[in-house]
Amino acid sequence: MTNDLTGKVVLVTGASRGIGAATARAFAGAGAVVGLMARNSKAVTALAEEIGGIALTGDVARARDMEQAVATLNDKAGRLDVLVNNAGLIGPIAGLQEADPEEWGQAIDVNLKGVFHGMRAALPVMRAQGGGTILTVGSGAAHAPKEGWSAYCASKAGALMLMRSLHLEAQAEGIRAISLSPGTVATDMQAAIRDSGVNSVSQLDWSVHVPPEWPARTLVWMCGSEADGFLGEEVSLRDQDIRRRVGLIA
Repeated sequence: MTNDLTGKVVLVTGASRGIGAATARAFAGAGAVVGLMARNSKAVTALAEEIGGIALTGDVARARDMEQAVATLNDKAGRLDVLVNNAGLIGPIAGLQEADPEEWGQAIDVNLKGVFHGMRAALPVMRAQGGGTILTVGSGAAHAPKEGWSAYCASKAGALMLMRSLHLEAQAEGIRAISLSPGTVATDMQAAIRDSGVNSVSQLDWSVHVPPEWPARTLVWMCGSEADGFLGEEVSLRDQDIRRRVGLIA
């Protein structure tokens, strides 16, 4: 991977752990100034100190928190080149009849409305500076329903359509919009899926899950011109050709 992002400013949501934390490290390794946003202030502060980034505490489900994170990062770093909409929840893992309405709604608030809040907050800054990249961490669940995952599947399908809407509305202004479907990743979310015992994904052997560094490196790659063929579309990390292009496999 050769993308040099020196001088670029990146905001990663859900940056306290899993794919988000790995993504923050990957962008910092590529030379970017990274803003790390999550509800867990202690975790993002520690990681920001580790990588020389900027800690931003907030909840993507609240529009004001997202607006404040973008404003703070812009004030401190002077711009915003990349937004990675990564924050996400799997729960509730339950049938439609049994699912708790508040927990179901929380997944929609984070996985769908959180993406909207991020896009809406980032667009004025990116438009003013003449462009930027907005990436969304999606899922194969956007395309295929899974038992017990109604909130997750519905929210990820909605987030994919948000990305396509953004591409339609803002591509002419230099805004690059792409989604990443990372496949199954060895994170705490995947551990919760395994422990649930619900649907076929919970039965997968842990060894088949890719490390979080793989989607992280792919997100960095998606900021370069090699990924321009995917604007308004989705990059699938299940695709062996994508893995080779990113440099994850020979």
